[in-house]
Amino acid sequence: MGFEENYAKWREQTGLPDELVADLDRMQGDASLREDAFAVPMAFGTAGMRGVFGAGINRMNIYTIAQATAGLARYMTEQGKDAMARGVAIAFDPRHNSELFAHVSARVLGAAGIKTYVFDALRPTPELSFAVRHLHTFSGIVITASHNPKQYDGYKIYGEDGAQLPPDASDKITSYIRSVTDIFHIAQANETDIRMSGLMQLIGEDVDQAYLDQIATVTIDPELVKRVGKTMKLVYTPLHGTGKVPVMRALQRAGFANFSMVAKQAIYDPEFITVTHPNPEFKEAFDLAIKLGKQQDADLLIATDPDADRLGTAVRIGDDYHLLTGNQLASLMLHYVLDASKRNGKLPKNAAVVKSFVSTELADRICADYGVDMVTVETGFKFIGDAINHFEQTGEHTFMFGFEESYGYLVKPFVRDKDAVQSTLLLSEVAAYYQERGMTLADAMEELYAKYGYFSESTTSLEFDGVTGPKRMQALMDAFRKQNPDNFAGTAVTRTEDYQTGVATAADGKQSELTLPTSDVLKYYLTDDTWIAIRPSGTEPKVKFYIGVSADSQDAAQKRLASYAQALSDFADSVD
Repeated sequence: MGFEENYAKWREQTGLPDELVADLDRMQGDASLREDAFAVPMAFGTAGMRGVFGAGINRMNIYTIAQATAGLARYMTEQGKDAMARGVAIAFDPRHNSELFAHVSARVLGAAGIKTYVFDALRPTPELSFAVRHLHTFSGIVITASHNPKQYDGYKIYGEDGAQLPPDASDKITSYIRSVTDIFHIAQANETDIRMSGLMQLIGEDVDQAYLDQIATVTIDPELVKRVGKTMKLVYTPLHGTGKVPVMRALQRAGFANFSMVAKQAIYDPEFITVTHPNPEFKEAFDLAIKLGKQQDADLLIATDPDADRLGTAVRIGDDYHLLTGNQLASLMLHYVLDASKRNGKLPKNAAVVKSFVSTELADRICADYGVDMVTVETGFKFIGDAINHFEQTGEHTFMFGFEESYGYLVKPFVRDKDAVQSTLLLSEVAAYYQERGMTLADAMEELYAKYGYFSESTTSLEFDGVTGPKRMQALMDAFRKQNPDNFAGTAVTRTEDYQTGVATAADGKQSELTLPTSDVLKYYLTDDTWIAIRPSGTEPKVKFYIGVSADSQDAAQKRLASYAQALSDFADSVD
């Protein structure tokens, strides 16, 4: 069925919510809008689905949410009565319609006879992961678009281990979602009926307390926190999101008594009125925190994104504040975890750290210094969760820390996704440690560079909006594979890894097999120890370029980054 037929079918429906009717009216005179909304269904990958709210099969709305949940319901029904009885934990963020989408999901599952545990108000994504494990549910759903702008929402499914779905389960659920052809008449139970029968149960403070009890174990040196936490000046902003309450409670409980919250951004606001992009890797997200920090002469600024799974920070350098990168934050926290554990005699002999393969190699140097194994996995925190599961099943390693360059970190594995509540507590302790030594986190970073070498990384992306976006993204990936560049910016490629074919090719043509899962990723290694990775985003219409360099100085590293970024941009332009 073409997009015009799909659009006409939606126009014929009665009882659509007013906001969807208004959206259909808005599209009436614009064929490009109709095509984008109705040509192809919303993609459902291992990270679920994410998109703009509105009318259409390629939009977030009550019908596409019901369709996705119907796919999960069929999958769980096939797993048997035990899976249905264990049920699904459901959480949501502060965005428009997130709570509605959560309850639609519960009603669809209830109609299929599947138990649900629905949070009574918004909660962080990592607490949903914790709830799945704590309540022993078979699955979890979180309604969130994480750090995307206000017009977005999203839907992610979690497995019984508390991690995002593995590819095989996601593929099967996707096929079930696609088999639901009449999205306007998906069975939904009466919410009062499933509440009264016990098939739907509200959860809240009971899970909060259990989660916070585990969060308290993240602190490595409680005495240090007691000494410094009383006076260290910290400014925190939840960026209008779910981190507000749990982060405040975690910091207070640990002993950080001298912190302030950015009041305007402590309001649960789906409009994100103070910031266009509620993303803690952007300077814009820190504007109000910097203003408050200067007023209070704060030592550290921390921001978490609206679903509190990612963390960013700004540190004082002279009279201003400067943002640290995700890789720098990971390196600081990792070094502290290993060093403090070693000093306290608590560093296991089989300790291991897990990172994504597009993250900094400074972490590898740190791990080698402490005799700790570094396990590298594909991009996506679910793969870090898989590694933790493997450690627990085999006893091969003890998990110490996990991270991705995109500002996601995990300290303790009672959660199986990135957790900014844990990260905020740990980073505050790291800052306290260095403050007692008369240093800032910027000073600490320079100390790491001086010891392990100057590493620097960048992540850039090209956006491919519209219905033709996926084809243009694929065309770019195909061009890299077809042209098979032997150099970037004049520096020779020594090894090319293609994770789609599972083959690594050296400059002399010799090939070897890759061990990481199959995915649409290319990675190049250059003669100057630079690496470059290219991959389509799993949640957004973007192709991402990752560059990692090392050099004798930070200035030299930055020059290399700029040179390779320009080379990648030039290549992409030649494809267009």
